[in-house]
Formats: sequence, C-alpha cells, structure tokens
Amino acid sequence: MRLLGATAPTMQNGVVIKEVDVGQPCLSCKCAGFTYHSWRKSCSTCKCPRESHDVFHEEWVNVKDRIGCKVHLNSDLKLSTREQSISQGYSWIPGGLTPNYVQKYFSTLPASKVPKLGTPGERYRDRQLLLQLPKQDLALAYCKHVDSVHHASYEDFVTARNEIALDIGYIKVNPSNAVKCQRCKGAIGGGDIGVVAPKFGDDVMWHPACFSCDSCSELLVDLTYCVHDEELYCERHYAEQLKPRCAACDELIFSGEYTKAMNKDWHSSHFCCWQCDESLTGHRYVLRDDHPYCISCYESVFANQCEECNKIIGIDSKDLSYKDKHWHEACFLCSKCRVSLVDKQFGAKADKIYCGNCYDTQFASRCDGCGEIFRAGTKKMEYKTRQWHEKCFCCCVCSTPIGTKSFIPREQEIYCAGCYEDKFATRCTKCNKIITTGGVTYKNEPWHRECFTCTHCNTSLAGQRFTSRDEKPYCAECFGELFAKRCTSCSKPITGN
Repeated sequence: MRLLGATAPTMQNGVVIKEVDVGQPCLSCKCAGFTYHSWRKSCSTCKCPRESHDVFHEEWVNVKDRIGCKVHLNSDLKLSTREQSISQGYSWIPGGLTPNYVQKYFSTLPASKVPKLGTPGERYRDRQLLLQLPKQDLALAYCKHVDSVHHASYEDFVTARNEIALDIGYIKVNPSNAVKCQRCKGAIGGGDIGVVAPKFGDDVMWHPACFSCDSCSELLVDLTYCVHDEELYCERHYAEQLKPRCAACDELIFSGEYTKAMNKDWHSSHFCCWQCDESLTGHRYVLRDDHPYCISCYESVFANQCEECNKIIGIDSKDLSYKDKHWHEACFLCSKCRVSLVDKQFGAKADKIYCGNCYDTQFASRCDGCGEIFRAGTKKMEYKTRQWHEKCFCCCVCSTPIGTKSFIPREQEIYCAGCYEDKFATRCTKCNKIITTGGVTYKNEPWHRECFTCTHCNTSLAGQRFTSRDEKPYCAECFGELFAKRCTSCSKPITGN
C-alpha cells in the first residue's frame, strides 16, 4: 500500500511530473517517512537521500510527458501507451513492437532491470526515472535555488538541450548483415534487434543491454538519452558535462561563483556543516563518512573523551587509544608513578595502565624456580599450574636445563629422564641394569628374565621349576646333581621323581 504525500505540480512548460515523496519510508534506515530539508536533497528526519526513500509516481509515467512536449522528437517515433504496457505485464515497453519482440527485447536485459509489474525491476525503473531525469533539470518550477538573475540562463540551457541533445531511442530489427554494436563492438546479426538513437543516425545500433550512460553505466531509462561530444548520457550526467551540480541540493549551478570542496561542487551558501548547517566556506572542517562537519560539531558528536581528565580530545590534540579507551597525549601516564607512557611499553590491569616496572612489581607472575618476576619479552616454561624462566626449568638432581627435552615430574619436582631412572627406576638384582619391560621377582627382588638363571649352569629359570639353596636358585637337574642324596645301588640323585 502506497502512502500519499506531497505531489509535485502536474505540468510546467509541458513537463508532467507527479512524484509522491513526503511521508514515504526510507529503504535504507527505516525512518518514519521522508520530510523535506529547507534546501538539502536529503530527508530532514534521517538525512538519507530523497531517492533512498520509497518515492513513487502517482500516475503511470509517459517519459515524453516527463521530459516535456517541447522536445524535438523523431516524428515517426512510436511510444507505448499505459494500456499496451500493462496488458503485457510491464510498467513500460518499447513502442512499435509485437509482443514476441517485446519478450525478445527484455530477454536480453538483466532480470533485475526488467520493469515487470510487481517485481524489483519495476522499482528499478521508477528509481532510474528519478535519478536519470531529475525534475529540477526539466523545468524551472521544480528548482528552489536558481536566482532570478539566472532564470534566462536556465531556460537557455533547457531549450538548447531539448533541441540539440535530448531524444528517445527506438528498437529496430536489423534487416541486413551483421553490424557492430556502438559500445561493445560485438555483432548485431541480421534479424536481431538493436537500439537506434536518431541523433547518432539510423544506421548506428546498440545491443539493448549496451544502451547505457557513458558516465553511470545504467541502462538508459525508457531509451531516453542525451548526446554530447559523440558520447551517450542520461540527462543527469549530460547536464553535468556542461554545468556543475550542487552536492547538497542536487540542482545545477548557473552562478559563476560557487564552492569546490571534497572533489564536489556546491552553491556557496550550501557548503555547510552536516550537523548544524552553518556555512563552512572559508572555515576549517572535518570529513566524516563523506560529510563535512564544523570543528565544534565534530568534537561534540565524534570526539573521544579522555580517560584521565574526562575532557574531550579535540581535533588538534593527539588521541592515544588502547582497547576502546582514549587519552590525551599528556594524560597517557602510569597510574602509579605518573611517568609518561608515550612510545613506551606498558601493561593494563583493572582498567588502569602502568609502566613496565610498576606493572611487573605489582602484577607480574613469578618463577617457581628463582622467585623472580617474568619481565616483558622473557621466555616462560609452563607445566600445569607452575611456571619457570627458561634457565630455571632444570632437573632437581643434576641442575641441567631441560628446555624442550622430555622430563618426568614426581612429587612437585622435575627430573630429567636420566636422573629419574637413576633414582627411581627398578634395577635387576644380578646385573644392576634398569628393567624396562617384563622381569621376574624372586624373594622380593627384581630380575631381568634373562638374568634369572640357574646358579650352576646358567639355564634360564623363567617359567621353569627350580629350587634354592643358600638363597641361590638352581634348576632341578643341577640341584639334584649337587645337593640331593644318591642311591646306594645306582649312585644317581634321589630327586623325588
């Protein structure tokens, strides 16, 4: 549902424009509705441009009426009517084409730019009518800032443009062999459709998607164009080839005196602070988000407040920042000793800043080896909840620095692998070497499997029957031979088998 707002006068010198803008919502920021600024082209409520609001045309737009009946158009030009366009489902169609050729024409354009009713393409056409054919360029009645002394110059500009430059193109089926598109130089084959701009001659053609403004590259709305120095323009950018346009009010400047700033042109009275509207001509200003601000407004709206003195950091002061906090250069001091921290290392704790020495003294963590603090840039070795200087991270037995080598922790002490084995590893009773895997226990003493052998013949006893004598193990055969009683008859050992 469209909201009805202000409607421009219906006809001025043959120019028919009915645009509804007041109260229309902003499509960028969702403000309540457009309201006119006293002289800017932007909304006085949200400051977004007028064209960013949902401005619409109260009635169906015939581009010939919008640009004025005084334009010297090709007498053979056929323009589509409202009924013809709507009957085919569009807000505009090229004139003089059958429905099949209309579809063929639109099939060559980006879908988002085809003015099909109820689609983004319809809105695109409405917006391009506002931008490419601005009403203030078409009739003096729509201008607010052309002084009476320059009215004649304005009318001369309009008359010359309408007679020399402004025209409407038309669609033509190429009847002959391929011709080159004026823009892309690609072929337009025989039987293909192209756009003809009569002011360039009837033999010059463009692909439909190439018929665009040489300045903004937008498709020329409803095939309406201007020619200047053999270049193709929309009316807006044609006018800007000849006259400066005020960046504030969007009107052409006919006065010989105007302001140039920020690579833009301004009426001298319109180069003003974006916040308070005070003139900036001859004054210092600050650019923010492509808008100029006087010094006072910039500092009140954008300048940061100093954490130390709570005063505004003006544009002439150096603003030092750390984690969204700001200081004057003279206020950037250690919270404890008050020494300047400019260009020095510092630390932060509980929303306060400290010089390196004060921070280390109060807050720096300490080495679990030597008890000294960790200075800035010092390498730190950590294990679980403990931390050491690199040189302090040593074996508790041999004091050798461990660095990145393997280590073994035991009861709050750190051991290198060698010292840990020496002190805590299980050793064989026989060879006194470390038992790394397996092993045999005999009388609560550890043995390598290969070391647990018969005392007499050295046969391995692991997993075998054996007998001990005088705390020494013997295999059954050796024990019998050495210690068992012998049979009186056969003299063999009596072993119990």
